[in-house]
Amino acid sequence: MTTISFGGLSSELSMLVVAIVLGLVHILLAAHFVTAERGVAWNIGPRDTSAPLTGKLAGRLLRAQENFKETFIFFAALVLALALSGRHSALTVGSCELYVAARILYLPLYALGITGLRTLVWMASLLGIIGLIAALFGAG
Repeated sequence: MTTISFGGLSSELSMLVVAIVLGLVHILLAAHFVTAERGVAWNIGPRDTSAPLTGKLAGRLLRAQENFKETFIFFAALVLALALSGRHSALTVGSCELYVAARILYLPLYALGITGLRTLVWMASLLGIIGLIAALFGAG
């Protein structure tokens, strides 16, 4: 199995770094397209009121960002718990890589409005989280 590792970090912590970068990509993409619709004045203002988004892309990117945040917290907590407990195995590495790969694929699928495949990819990311839970409780 080929694994990714940065600067002496374990593969799992390296995948956490990749997921953090992906989270920033979510934020920047959504902000760009929402600002393109609502304008710079709205972006730098107090945002007390917001007109509904008229285009599909900005809304999809915001929803994809929210979906990422919903799963990322579980992924991050599990990776850190596994790192602190010293658990490292093919299951932990594979589960991290599955989660990150699925979340990378999820963003363009959501942006393009591809629904069935998007759901399957989301389920794959959830399997990655389930694999980390299993590893934390002694499997693999």
